[in-house]
Amino acid sequence: MATRIFIDGAAGTTGLEIRDRLEGRGEFELLVLDEAQRKDEAARRDALHAADIAILCLPDEAAREAVALSEGSDTRIIDASSAHRVAEGWTYGFPEIVGAHAIADAQLVANPGCYPTGFIALIAPLVKAGLLPADWPYNCNAVSGYSGGGKALIERFAGEPDLAFRTYGLTLSHKHLPEMKRHAGLAHPVLFAPSVVPAFRGMIVEVPLHLGAMPGDPHADDLRAALAEHYEGSAVVSVREEPAPDEIVLLEGAAAHDGMQLAVFGNAGGSNARLVARLDNLGKGASGAAIQNLNLMCGLPETTGLRL
Repeated sequence: MATRIFIDGAAGTTGLEIRDRLEGRGEFELLVLDEAQRKDEAARRDALHAADIAILCLPDEAAREAVALSEGSDTRIIDASSAHRVAEGWTYGFPEIVGAHAIADAQLVANPGCYPTGFIALIAPLVKAGLLPADWPYNCNAVSGYSGGGKALIERFAGEPDLAFRTYGLTLSHKHLPEMKRHAGLAHPVLFAPSVVPAFRGMIVEVPLHLGAMPGDPHADDLRAALAEHYEGSAVVSVREEPAPDEIVLLEGAAAHDGMQLAVFGNAGGSNARLVARLDNLGKGASGAAIQNLNLMCGLPETTGLRL
């Protein structure tokens, strides 16, 4: 029997990308509400209770409401919003960090944020291995395609052809900060500088490090080797064995991609480093991650339906 899937918020960018990845997959039966029912509370409750797994592609408050509507059912949930990423009782949906078995057995899974996916992928394994200190004041510089901002930002970039760069989070607060701190295993909040460029999709997340000032004097080559060991065998996350090339770019018309590539660049002597993650904010940063988690929860190969 096919697993019944309900995507609550299927008309949004993340929901549409998830539906696209599920197209033609006989393992699943999609429960779909028509336009008149999409925001009807009773219809949503019925769909949430009828589904085996619900994927929430909603704003945070609406995601919390959906969880409340699902109460009394056995429906398992993947929440793509930021509402439950540090909430008690939820499993963080990053299999390369928490372990595939944790997600396979979970009732409630919180999909990681796009920026935190890159940051946590770079930092969490190195802190856990003792190569980087948990109590260091980390910075994170990142740039994303505008699709990560949802319909409003997509319309803004489409309507302002001269808009070439947008930096934000200038109050030094951002909804991703608690997630980045907790799941990277850090003692302090991250100083986070996000920006947006006129590319629809794609993301570069960077963590610059003054290694020579850190206790233990870690070396860039050691960080690269540790990341390679941590992600060895992963079909989704890869680590460049060498720091080349001398540039990393985002392409305006890039195709959807559900993998992530990590790199460590060090200066002569290795006392300074730039840790860089390159991913698709709509792929491993959102919809691709949801599909990977869905596969694990259904006992399927985790890369089924992914674009790698």
